[in-house]
Amino acid sequence: MRQVLIDKLTESLARQPPTLTRREIELPGVPGKALVVIGMRRSGKTSFLWQCLGDRLAADAPRESLVFLNFEDERLVGLGAADVGWLISQHGRLYPELAETRCTWFLDEIQLVTGWESLTRRLLDEGRVELFLSGSSAKLLSSEVATSMRGRALEVLMQPFGFREWLRHSGHEPSRSWARLPRSERASLDQRLGRYLVEGGFPETVGVSQRDRHALLKSYVDVVVLRDVIERHAVSNPVALRWIQRHLLANPAGAFSAQKHFDALKSQGVPVAKDTVHAYLAHLEDAFLVHTVSLHTASERQRMVNPRKAYPVDPGLIPLFERAGRPQTGHALETVVLHELRRRGAEVAYLKTKEGWEVDFMARIPGAAPLLVQVCATLGDQATFERELRSLRTALAEHAGAHAQLVTLDATPPTQELPDDVSWWPAVRWLLEPWGQG
Repeated sequence: MRQVLIDKLTESLARQPPTLTRREIELPGVPGKALVVIGMRRSGKTSFLWQCLGDRLAADAPRESLVFLNFEDERLVGLGAADVGWLISQHGRLYPELAETRCTWFLDEIQLVTGWESLTRRLLDEGRVELFLSGSSAKLLSSEVATSMRGRALEVLMQPFGFREWLRHSGHEPSRSWARLPRSERASLDQRLGRYLVEGGFPETVGVSQRDRHALLKSYVDVVVLRDVIERHAVSNPVALRWIQRHLLANPAGAFSAQKHFDALKSQGVPVAKDTVHAYLAHLEDAFLVHTVSLHTASERQRMVNPRKAYPVDPGLIPLFERAGRPQTGHALETVVLHELRRRGAEVAYLKTKEGWEVDFMARIPGAAPLLVQVCATLGDQATFERELRSLRTALAEHAGAHAQLVTLDATPPTQELPDDVSWWPAVRWLLEPWGQG
């Protein structure tokens, strides 16, 4: 097995970073911490590790100081932490000229190494190496990273392509800011956003036929549910779990009520406890298949009592499970806006005013004023315009210092003038402009 490790080390050092679509992910800048890349399967974790390696190579790090190892290899079954520690020592003997250089090790599928936690803690304590780790979402959950690494690691969330990354991957990323684009290019971007809302951003699905895309996405969901939820948590009621999963993915931005799900399952003759419904939602969120947004409130009790809103990890999953033929464009856009806010480092909640009006998102980005974001497909009719504006104005009155944004898929400006404290953003511009601030 150790000869296999030496062979893999040699292969790694001989390989140049592949040409990949660049991901827009800001790495934490805290020294002495391992960076753990987490996220749903097939979202691009391994490719991102290669991007990080390429960045260090471009910054003139010696190639021999950058080692990429993927432990998903049948020849390494039973591999232990002592073996990897031995390999790191061997690397030092092979390249003594790097004695004063801090080497970087990219360890993919690290969960397959027995005792990896103690090894990485020791290496970080010694300060000998910089570590990037990634692995299956079934083994590297946020709670487990915190427990295993005891404050020695920071997480890097990997999501499917955002809209700009999706454009870049297909060769259509604009070279200028939205304000400087000609009208024809803006119209083209509007059309492409419409496609993105339907097709989604999983890297492997970009550019494939609808039939193949649906087959790929279905396989992703099946593997996540089976391996990251059912097998991992020994789920005893897979019928109820599958029903909840399908309902959540088909109803983006829907309020998750354990009581309603319990009642619906009971009416269909599926026995399930209410606590189990809560647990299944948590399992699906741990596996990164869905993300929930809680009510913004200072009261922990109110946050627990009020339902959370659930969103799929990617808009491409919505048409896969929506069987009623309902238009979901607005909710797909809301899903994309949520994940863009998270991608930009925001802590996101939804908001209800004292009068009962709802704002889709209240985002808090460190160092910036709170951001109120209301999302809709179009402001074409007067009733919609008044409803969306009323929610924002009421929320602004209750949250002094916040900024309010109205984001619409329709790139036609509102016919009525907006108040000074509310800005309108066409969705394409909001998704492409830095931070979406205005």
